[in-house]
Amino acid sequence: MNNGSFEWFKLDNAAKIFPGQNSSSWSNVFRIGIQLKKEVDPVLLDRALEATLKRIPCFNVRIKAGFFWHYFEKNPETALSRPDVRNYCYRIKFKEDKGFLFRLFYLGKRVSIDVYHALSDGYGATVFISTLIGEYLRLSGEKVSYNQYVLDPSQPPKLSEVEDSYNRYADSKAPYDRKDKWVYHAVGTALPKHMCNYVMGIMSFSQVHAISKSYGVTVTEFFASLLIYIHYKKQLRENKKQREICAQIPVNLRKAFPSDTLRNFVLCLRVKIDPNLGEYTFEEILRSVSLQLKLANDPKLTNSLMTQNLKLERNPVTKYLPLFIKDLGVNISFVITGEQTTSALLSNLGSIVLPEDIAKHIDYYTFFTGPGKLNGARCGAVTHGDKLVFSFSNCYEESDIEREFFTSLVKMGVHVKIESNRN
Repeated sequence: MNNGSFEWFKLDNAAKIFPGQNSSSWSNVFRIGIQLKKEVDPVLLDRALEATLKRIPCFNVRIKAGFFWHYFEKNPETALSRPDVRNYCYRIKFKEDKGFLFRLFYLGKRVSIDVYHALSDGYGATVFISTLIGEYLRLSGEKVSYNQYVLDPSQPPKLSEVEDSYNRYADSKAPYDRKDKWVYHAVGTALPKHMCNYVMGIMSFSQVHAISKSYGVTVTEFFASLLIYIHYKKQLRENKKQREICAQIPVNLRKAFPSDTLRNFVLCLRVKIDPNLGEYTFEEILRSVSLQLKLANDPKLTNSLMTQNLKLERNPVTKYLPLFIKDLGVNISFVITGEQTTSALLSNLGSIVLPEDIAKHIDYYTFFTGPGKLNGARCGAVTHGDKLVFSFSNCYEESDIEREFFTSLVKMGVHVKIESNRN
């Protein structure tokens, strides 16, 4: 940031890895959508977008390459919405779309935003689209109130909303012990690059919460356990060498480390089982996953992981390596490891609580992760009111993982409505 203005930004610690991974086979793009109760007016939507970008300037940027690091600079162009497409989360190329690192779509009653992960995490993108919809409703003549998710576009942006909170909080003296192995992947017939099959299930949060509570776990722990159990059974049926099964779970650090930032401030934790230890019941996996996640999510441990992740950035030798060498190193590391250490991804945004005068105009939120290279189960969950929407992003033609997941929920008494971009 330049002298307290919003003309340029350094990339935050999490964002620094994404430009080096931006390739023809990996997008680092996710999508958040809002289903309204009335048809979208594109003209009003563009006016709302203009006001929202002034209020949240960390989205109003393009990426540039310096000698040592990438950085964001204010984008002088005008961003516009467009009709939606069938293939979500396709790759963002830095010289396309006037340099903007997000795309705003509309279709019928739905507004969606595809976000390049270097810009922000799920929380920041949720605040952006919620603020956008709040301003859209205000321009439509509706009464609008504001809260942490819906910011007032008439107010100036805050410096605290664009800070790198990793750099602010990472001060652990303890080393973080990484013991990640290559794990099982439920592979199938690969789709073309940047094509993805999306399936989402709309269900009652109260029904899912009641089941989770009966097992003594959270909703996130319940979903992660079900994903691991399905992969565990699938690997057993394949009758081959058994590997660990690991679910990666991004955690919003703002709950443990107070921060207003609308940029990235998450860490990915891992929970796993090893089938070579013996047979597992679903209940055993639930207990194991719940314990692992509670232990891993300790603030002292997450601070240690944050500090570990900042080592490259703070190292006096690597800090001043030319950017092309840094990007080459990131790319080589990603090609070698990629998703090898995770079988599935589960990102749960939790419950989005809006002012009532805005909430009454919204049916539900949606959240989709981008396609993976190995994982057919990259999952997103988000709740608004009593509607919980769970999505799968699948880079394979096969749909057995998501079919078994939603079938299992139905057998447990959860009513699920399915939507998909599949034919």
